[in-house]
This record gives sequence, structure tokens and C-alpha cells, in this order.
Amino acid sequence: MMMINKRFAMATLAITLAVLASGCADMSKRDRNTAIGAGAGAVGGAVLTNGSAVGTVGGAAVGGLIGRQVGK
Repeated sequence: MMMINKRFAMATLAITLAVLASGCADMSKRDRNTAIGAGAGAVGGAVLTNGSAVGTVGGAAVGGLIGRQVGK
């Protein structure tokens, strides 16, 4: 039962990120990379820490920093 809930949560997060990313049309490439990195980091942090808020926020912060540095 737990695996189904995780898959549902991941699918919901992915859809939400895709919808939110569509609003990034007027952002610079660096800003867009930061937002995408933060989103991916938040999902990764949540998965790795079983939904811990600290893990999610930490993942978002690290992902955002990495996304910001990509293509620099």
C-alpha cells in the first residue's frame, strides 16, 4: 500500500512541476534552471527522507544551487 502512495505522490509532484514550469516562459535560462533544480531537488529530498520536511527543503535548496550553476 505504501508503494502506491509514493507513486501517486511522485506523479502528482511531477504534474505540478510541469504545470508550474510552463509559467516560466519569460524567465532567463539561468532562472529556469534554478527553478527546475529546486523542484527536482525537492522531489529527491522528499523521496530520500520519506517525506521529511527538512529533507524536502534541503533537497530544494541544493537542487536550486546546482541548477543555478549549470551552464555557467
